[in-house]
Amino acid sequence: MSAWLDLSVPVETGMPVYPGDPEVTVSPALHAPTDGVNVLSLHMGSQSGTHVDAPYHVDDAWPRLDELPLDLFAGPAVVADVRGLPPRAPITPDRLAPALDALAAAPGSSLLLVTGWSRHWGTPEYLAHPWLTPEAARAVTDTGTRMVAVDALSVDPTPEPGDPDADFGLPAHRVLCGAGGVIAENLTGLEQLVGAREVEVFLFPLRLPGADGAPVRAVARVG
Repeated sequence: MSAWLDLSVPVETGMPVYPGDPEVTVSPALHAPTDGVNVLSLHMGSQSGTHVDAPYHVDDAWPRLDELPLDLFAGPAVVADVRGLPPRAPITPDRLAPALDALAAAPGSSLLLVTGWSRHWGTPEYLAHPWLTPEAARAVTDTGTRMVAVDALSVDPTPEPGDPDADFGLPAHRVLCGAGGVIAENLTGLEQLVGAREVEVFLFPLRLPGADGAPVRAVARVG
């Protein structure tokens, strides 16, 4: 028997966003007693909450969200447990060695990076997450993997608020997206998948024409 797990953060007013991104506001627009129906007004960015990045997110010449095949967003997954790293620590290829072997043996699988950082959601510590080195990103794409998902704000380092010198250039994004892949960020509860025998993930984005990315309802099915 399989179990379904929700890996998405709730969309709500004031939720954490990447520094500089649009803030999220959710408010009532219509009310059933006076308008006949209940409807919410949503204001959010394309990178809000649990979301996917299309290659276009980092390069105008790369594919937009609606140009990507749907099979990128669903299928079997390999879980890489990299918990225990200190704040702002790099995730290097050696930390991913077992997962890289599993990915090479299961073409078409996604990689789920379990940093454990979702426990800091809503706190300043959430910005100080571990990050994927370009070498590790390249080792992942060398296996043929085209989807990487993480329970953190980004696969690259996130700058400290107010630090004018923090320009990291998003190298892991460029490696993964440059290989035609997509990135899912701000997942939560990935530690539930550690040790599972069979994992499938479903990360379908909103259908936004020409978009750089979109929010998703991230779900896993565990066998």
